[in-house]
Amino acid sequence: MENGTGSNDKRIVLCGANAYEQKYYFNEKFAAIPESIKEELHIICVLFTEEVGGIFTIVFEEDGSVSFETNAGEDDLLYDEIGSGLLVGEIRRNRQELLESLQLYYRVFILHDKSVLEEI
Repeated sequence: MENGTGSNDKRIVLCGANAYEQKYYFNEKFAAIPESIKEELHIICVLFTEEVGGIFTIVFEEDGSVSFETNAGEDDLLYDEIGSGLLVGEIRRNRQELLESLQLYYRVFILHDKSVLEEI
């Protein structure tokens, strides 16, 4: 599932959770990711939406970097925008190793970037 409205948008959603529909999504294009990491991503997404509400997605940028997106419906008065920003920062700090591993995975297996292997 590609994310974005323009045809130039090469971002790809890895996973996400929706507090409104109480659903979790994992992009099967990344089925080869180990189960333990899939479970960790599931927990991160669901706990995020339980804590601040709205919709939370983890996205691969075109260069392989990992981004977090969070948004809420216009009529959602319970969405915690400040808490959302704080929680994103906390996830980045506490899950840095996971995020770096995901970036490496994407660059090697999706982008087929052989220069990554030289960096290791």
